[in-house]
Amino acid sequence: MTDETTDEPARDRILAAAEELFAERGFEATPISRIADRAGVPKGLVHYYFTRKPDLLEALVHRLPDERVPLDEVVVAGDVVESLRRLVAVLDATLDSSAVLSHLLWREADTHPAVLAALQARFERFVTVIGEVMSAALPRCRADVDSAARLLASALSYRHSVARHEGDDPAIDRELRFLATGLELSFESS
Repeated sequence: MTDETTDEPARDRILAAAEELFAERGFEATPISRIADRAGVPKGLVHYYFTRKPDLLEALVHRLPDERVPLDEVVVAGDVVESLRRLVAVLDATLDSSAVLSHLLWREADTHPAVLAALQARFERFVTVIGEVMSAALPRCRADVDSAARLLASALSYRHSVARHEGDDPAIDRELRFLATGLELSFESS
């Protein structure tokens, strides 16, 4: 179903309007009627696609960019630091492209368990891809790759939720070298 004034489907326009308004005014302060007005659709159509207002938040989680990373584009065999630098560049671009939406969803996660669960699942996917890159860069490494991946995923999450307000973060390169050194030392001792 599309509106005559645009080729964008009504459901997508509703989600775009909800994202903008939730970011501007907050979830609780945004009535469905305002979302419908911004999307250029009747209020009933919003309820057709989203039975409850929290359903809009859950649908917005699915608008976050896909965090899958082709390993062959980032992994440099034997060089964990360079592999992680390349991965961080890809993840930075992914996270930067959804900074407002991510912030909005994290803000609402405290009161909407489904949003929190979806964001936690996304974090776990980041941990997985980081671990895959570490393991591919040092395939016989005996280190606790999962813990190292969780540390880096946490650092990246912090960076994009808080440190992004401070401009470039040169500390991330020190953190990458620290993690890589630990993995490489473990690799050498095995």
